[in-house]
Amino acid sequence: MRDVLQIRRVATGHELELPISEATIRATDLRQLNIGGEPLATFDPGFFNTAVCHSAITYIDGDEGILQYRGYRVEDLAEHSTYLEVAYLLLNGELPTADQLAAWEETITLHRRIPDKLKILLAGFPYDAHPMSMLMASVAAFFTFYPESQDYTDPECRALNIARLIAKMPTLAAFIYRKGKAKPYADPDDEYGYCHNFLAMLFKQAERKYAADPRLIRAMEVLFILHADHEQNCSTNAVRCVASSGNDLYTCVSAGIGALHGPLHGGANEAVLKMLREIGSLDNVPDFIAAVKRGERRMMGFGHRVYKNYDPRAKIIRQAVDDVFDITGVNPLLRVAQELERIALNDEYFTSRKLYPNVDFYSGIMYEALGFPPEMFTVLFAIPRTSGWLAQYQECVTDPELKIARPKQIYTGPGHRRYVPMAQR
Repeated sequence: MRDVLQIRRVATGHELELPISEATIRATDLRQLNIGGEPLATFDPGFFNTAVCHSAITYIDGDEGILQYRGYRVEDLAEHSTYLEVAYLLLNGELPTADQLAAWEETITLHRRIPDKLKILLAGFPYDAHPMSMLMASVAAFFTFYPESQDYTDPECRALNIARLIAKMPTLAAFIYRKGKAKPYADPDDEYGYCHNFLAMLFKQAERKYAADPRLIRAMEVLFILHADHEQNCSTNAVRCVASSGNDLYTCVSAGIGALHGPLHGGANEAVLKMLREIGSLDNVPDFIAAVKRGERRMMGFGHRVYKNYDPRAKIIRQAVDDVFDITGVNPLLRVAQELERIALNDEYFTSRKLYPNVDFYSGIMYEALGFPPEMFTVLFAIPRTSGWLAQYQECVTDPELKIARPKQIYTGPGHRRYVPMAQR
């Protein structure tokens, strides 16, 4: 027996049976009900309960605190894999063999460099331009260098441009960082892996070779893995929405960067760091907690739209923070963060509201320990998220169900108005 939802409109007695599949109904089926001359629709600001696609990439169980990429727990991937392995998994559906990974790494290495004329574009930005604005504009500009990427229906062309962008993002981000520091660019070094090369391009000085501590390289790998994808969040939805009109992947990812730039999305870890600085010391924690309970302050980095349990990424980052501070020395703000977490996890006010640490709670402290200014934090988010955006882009443009995004609205403006000539206004 098929599962159906029965709807009966009391005013007219009109009854409807809508088939249920995958715990959803087709929104267009509601059009069969006519309300005052208008077909019935749903109103869902923010897409709180609206599925917009089928996807086989990322699975989240917010109640249980589970995050999986292609069925693999993110904890296992963070412990055993490299970022490029995970990027391959997101794009291809399977973890690579040793030969596949070697070929993938070689492809990425081949495309690390950015066009010389793009360096001229970077030079034209003000020295104090926000890194995310420069990143967004530069990624969009890649299309002018690779216009063939508009042919997203060609699998080989699409794969080439996906590899190009994943390869170039760390180089572009490092150049943006060094521009802000008024330092000369450090070109990619083909002897280094993805994360080691990124650290070298960021922090290399006069030395011929930049020898990064293996623990820092691993910490960067873990951070990149944890940020690689996160289902249909705001920036991913932006990528898919722009892709639905037939756009190239560079334009689509630049839209994702724009969405990520918002403080309610990618900028949350910077807000956590600001909060910790305002608290200042352990002595001030009780007063801050009391202010939160009175509704006067917000506990940044706690709670999540999806997770109603401890964010699995936060647990992993907490361990990575310890590894980084073994090298850099402990930031006093870590003690404040740990005390906030200890209190919140044992306080009914927070647990009853399912306010647990999310990925942003510790990542800002870690980024600062690595030497990044706050304005670079979201750029560090965008680099690994590029592989997720591109996996989602690829899935979107090859989806036979794809339709150009065009949500309905509920019009609240004036009705028909008589035009008034200028002299009578």
